Amino acid sequence: MQAKKQDAPSCGSGELEEAIRAYVRGLIAADYSVRTVEASASDLSQLVAFLGGRELSSVCQIRRADIGAFAEDLAERSLARSTISRKLSVVRRFLRFCEESGLADVNPAAAVRSPKVPRRLPQVLSPEQITCLLQGFTGQEPLQMRDRALFELIYSCGLRCQEVLDLRLRDINVMACEVRVKGKGRKVRVVPVGDVALDALDRYLREARPKLGQKGSADENYVFISKSGLRLSPSDVHRRLMKNLVRAGAPSGTSPHTLRHSFATHLLEGGADLRAIQELLGHSSLRTTQVYTHVSAAHLRKTYRKAHPRA
Repeated sequence: MQAKKQDAPSCGSGELEEAIRAYVRGLIAADYSVRTVEASASDLSQLVAFLGGRELSSVCQIRRADIGAFAEDLAERSLARSTISRKLSVVRRFLRFCEESGLADVNPAAAVRSPKVPRRLPQVLSPEQITCLLQGFTGQEPLQMRDRALFELIYSCGLRCQEVLDLRLRDINVMACEVRVKGKGRKVRVVPVGDVALDALDRYLREARPKLGQKGSADENYVFISKSGLRLSPSDVHRRLMKNLVRAGAPSGTSPHTLRHSFATHLLEGGADLRAIQELLGHSSLRTTQVYTHVSAAHLRKTYRKAHPRA
């Protein structure tokens, strides 16, 4: 993201916090999610506190060694590698913004490496487990119809939890059987919706959603809302899923994201092309999608050991 140089604080007088405010305003103007904006602001506040201890208050004073020391400080706090990696990514993007805005000659964080995050195979449910789980969301009450549509849509389209919560009514095209999704990095993709999920979604929109909340609610344009008409949060979705896990016999650790992993794995096992799955998931890199080839291989080995008489 670039900013006009005349709008940015100058290096001579611009304090670090002023530069951060300009960066955060840019995120908001670029329509990043509230969650992303808040997390970025929090991470950069942590950077300010650390650099303050080194008596640094301007962007042009920051050197590579300072960012390296910040990374070491994060590691000493026993944070997860993935958390450290995310925080350093935010710092890199902020300092690149400063470089592009003329606040610094170079990005001092560009050469600072993030800790290597081990790649773990994602948890995946079998098609039978998915069916059992989703069929558990039954009932005629508005919230029950909402939950059925919500989780059917996550699995049918492979959506991230935040993506499904960000859906607005204008993003749903029932006639074309597709949804318009805004993913990470503000990337927009159009994803087809299966018949079962489409039926559940159509029923929710026609019969249940009009009964939720009050007309004129600030969150009325979001597809999935609470009984008071407010937009759902990721914790709301997780809590509603947890209520049904035991009844469905799903393994511990199952989360809304497990449905997304299962979506990709089942497509791959059904013969879908890896690049098509990449597009459906909204991955920027095919390397990220390739983890599902390992999951599929593990599934085949497990099936082989169970079914072959001499395995």
